[in-house]
Amino acid sequence: MGDLLEQGAVFLDDQRHRHMSRSVVYRRGADEKEVQATIGRTEFEQADEGGLIHRVESRDFLIRAADLDLGSGPIQPRAGDQVREQVGGVGGQVLVYEVNAPGEQPPWRYSDPYRRTFRIHTKHIGTET
Repeated sequence: MGDLLEQGAVFLDDQRHRHMSRSVVYRRGADEKEVQATIGRTEFEQADEGGLIHRVESRDFLIRAADLDLGSGPIQPRAGDQVREQVGGVGGQVLVYEVNAPGEQPPWRYSDPYRRTFRIHTKHIGTET
């Protein structure tokens, strides 16, 4: 018998991927790929030099690690990459997000203990029509 928790995590990841994701385009330079992503968010807190606490909210994209392949094998997200999300149906706006996180935080982390899904932190940088 295998690891029951891992089997449960695989089942739940499959359900999330099938029922709670949407199509987005992941871009690095001139390379891009359409992938399925679940939308999430993370709140970061940072203290400035005066001791004031600032809260920053990141729009997160949960993407299967195996799906993030731009042609030469799976990659890990990198600060400066983009996630492009179309809203409003065909011909609608495209929201452009840059992979990054505030301060010294990493721009991504694994979303599960089995390293199957990336949680990619982003910042909205523009809207295209």
